[in-house]
Amino acid sequence: MSRVLATYNIKGGVGKTSAAVNLATLAAHDGAQTLLWDLDPQGASTYLFRVKPKIKGGGAKLVRGKTDVDGQIKGTDTDGLDLLPADFSYRHMDLALDGAKTNRLNRVIKPLGEYEYVFLDCPPSISLVSENVFEAADALLVPIIPATLSSRTLDQLHEVLSGGPKVLGFFSMADRRKKLHRELMEELGREHDVLETVIPTSADVERMGAERAALVDFAPRSRAALAYADLWNEIRARLAS
Repeated sequence: MSRVLATYNIKGGVGKTSAAVNLATLAAHDGAQTLLWDLDPQGASTYLFRVKPKIKGGGAKLVRGKTDVDGQIKGTDTDGLDLLPADFSYRHMDLALDGAKTNRLNRVIKPLGEYEYVFLDCPPSISLVSENVFEAADALLVPIIPATLSSRTLDQLHEVLSGGPKVLGFFSMADRRKKLHRELMEELGREHDVLETVIPTSADVERMGAERAALVDFAPRSRAALAYADLWNEIRARLAS
């Protein structure tokens, strides 16, 4: 059975896609057969992997079981890493999930047992999509920018979840030179279970859009890439505990 990991935050622009792409790539580098499903209609992960954002028949047919999911999965340039692309129709995914008696995201994922890890790159929101993600995921990987609003959204997430998946928060786009960042990381670390690894703010991460590749592939010795490697090791250890 696959282990399902979702990069998720209610708030956008916090580094979900960068985390999903780099962590999925690292999992594949470790030899694990890995799938990344880009659930965000903006299709950023799909773009980074140089894949056309298109699902035959659209997202509604996919989650209703009317489209062969195997036929929609694309390979990437990384051995062992496949992609289920985004589609602009995912913006209406809530309508496709409304009224369903079973978790339709699970119905798509469960037959894909050949993958050791399935990463879900989620759109920012609280919606039927995110509620389906909460049921399908073994863990939510939650990037947190050291800012006051991030603290608020983390509190909101814990209010919504009730005995759901593990929440593995980690600081993202952090700048330890800033007093506010240092203070908020210390405060949030006291109030919530936050992983030790910190992803630094970095121009290298921003270059992913130009390189259209995972940072851990085109600049593996950069500070941020090494941080993603540490983060992946920490996540694996937490999942095993």
